[in-house]
Amino acid sequence: MFRAITKPVYFALAGFMLSFSGSIWAEADPKIWPVIKEAFFADRAIEEADFIQLAAPKRAESGAQVPFSIALDQDKGHAKAIKKIYIIVDANPIQLAATYNLTEELGKFNLSTRIRLETDSFVRAIGETTDGKLYMAAIPIRAAGGCGGIIDADEKEVRASAGKIKMNVEAPVSFGAATPATFIIKHPMRTGLQRDLVSQGFLPPFFINKATFTYNNKPVFDVDFNVGTSEDPYLKFDFVPKEPGTLEVKATDNEGKSFSHQIDVKS
Repeated sequence: MFRAITKPVYFALAGFMLSFSGSIWAEADPKIWPVIKEAFFADRAIEEADFIQLAAPKRAESGAQVPFSIALDQDKGHAKAIKKIYIIVDANPIQLAATYNLTEELGKFNLSTRIRLETDSFVRAIGETTDGKLYMAAIPIRAAGGCGGIIDADEKEVRASAGKIKMNVEAPVSFGAATPATFIIKHPMRTGLQRDLVSQGFLPPFFINKATFTYNNKPVFDVDFNVGTSEDPYLKFDFVPKEPGTLEVKATDNEGKSFSHQIDVKS
């Protein structure tokens, strides 16, 4: 299983990574990974895997909104046994961006999202099988400033709009086949490292921490989000509806608020 991190270790890691952030690097640094690996996975073996396929721009236009895609090639290796995927950004102050818990309802896992990068970094997808084996793919991305910065926003407006969901299933639907769906939820996804423009004080973390998708009340997949996920979390994923029904999502944030949305899927 994934190694739990206590608060002292968690904040020690954040401090360690902040000490390296900024313009000190010209490119992603592979020397950080052993520290991150020890903190999250201890002495567990992790095997590099070509069946985990990643895509992202080599240089992102904005460190706050970095497009990132993950796919599992079901015809290779142990892809079909992967039930959980951890997304880790080596050089972020808080490295774990999200965890995806998969089911067979997804078919061939294929997902696009957006993440944050504070500075140039390797981004890793670590897949875990049902029997606890770990497999990894990684890519370097050049980006800057995605986790901190100054925020100038109307707090009442931010709070009023937080949690509004849009979801769509691509038509026409072919039941029994991979069907693309998109999900976006309005939310600032504050990292705890951003400052208020007026007070110059740090704004507390405020983020969506969970989204659970079901089809006809049957689990499709769920996501444990962290602040390495971009503002207004976005997911585009394939799932396999076997018959007409309802795709539903239920989400929560770190303050305990709940949000939900559903869409009818027809031929």
